[in-house]
Amino acid sequence: MTLGAQPVGRPDQRPGRLGVGVVGAGRAGAVLGSALRAAGHLVVGVSAVSEASRSRAETLLPGVPVLDVPDVVERAELVLLAVPDDALPGLVRGLSDVGAWQAGQLVVHVSGRYGADVLRPARERGAIPLAIHPAMTFTGTSVDLPRLEGTPFAVTAPGPVLPIAQALVVEMGGEPVVLAEEQRGLYHAALAHGANHLVVLVAQAVQLLRAAGVTEPGRLLEHLLRASLDGALRASEGEGDPVQALTGPVSRGDAGTVGEHLAVIEEAGTALLAPDLAGSYRELARAAAVRAWHLHRIDERQCQRLLDVLDPPAPPDRPAPPDRPASPDRPGDPA
Repeated sequence: MTLGAQPVGRPDQRPGRLGVGVVGAGRAGAVLGSALRAAGHLVVGVSAVSEASRSRAETLLPGVPVLDVPDVVERAELVLLAVPDDALPGLVRGLSDVGAWQAGQLVVHVSGRYGADVLRPARERGAIPLAIHPAMTFTGTSVDLPRLEGTPFAVTAPGPVLPIAQALVVEMGGEPVVLAEEQRGLYHAALAHGANHLVVLVAQAVQLLRAAGVTEPGRLLEHLLRASLDGALRASEGEGDPVQALTGPVSRGDAGTVGEHLAVIEEAGTALLAPDLAGSYRELARAAAVRAWHLHRIDERQCQRLLDVLDPPAPPDRPAPPDRPASPDRPGDPA
């Protein structure tokens, strides 16, 4: 096998050509299967249950037979497992129980949550376990294929076979980033927190702008959000802290403005039946204030005023206890 060699000539004449079976024609599976095919490998089968999955398989993997999962595994030299995180351990164990895994077979999953250990049942049958995860979102269309170019992939595998996983990523146009088994959970949590909650944050900003009468909130937000994201990413280079790019009232210590923001957002949230709006603003502003203080963007007095404004008041029928312990993230509090 010469994975990692630069492809030369027609795909069917390239060295290291493998028969690939794709288990799960979801948004990621169909695209990554198509990328491996473009790299010169032969996709020998795909499993697709839903109508949407069958449509993706037909579009991105034309001519590839749609088979039951055990049949896909039986035909393949490289099995690409692209199923939901929670389904992966049971699928691997189930295929092991029926003797589906083959000695020397490459078994690759694309879950961010797990490393190679989740493939232990396959490894015990002689298969080679590899975990790769592209740090990008998928639409499940051909638009995703060029976006793979330069995309970082978290790669986890036993030392002797790690180069195989790295070479597969390179063949798909990605950049392998080696990650230890025990760090996969934290890695995936960081990506989900950043990407998924960014979407929620934008959705909340759009909702508030619509309530303010703005008819095209996406257009209004576009330049501001792109500039903010670009600034934060630039500030994070090396050992930098993205909070250095923070702008707005928290970065200036304007507690009065923050308090007014919270009041109008609470009012809008009540009218929109969206209590999450004020809660999100409160928690993110608290985090911003503490981080800004740690970076000396604001002083201790300014930070304390911001936190006082952002602390929710005690319910009128339940006064705060007299000896309430200090919050550990307040300025001046003991560690």
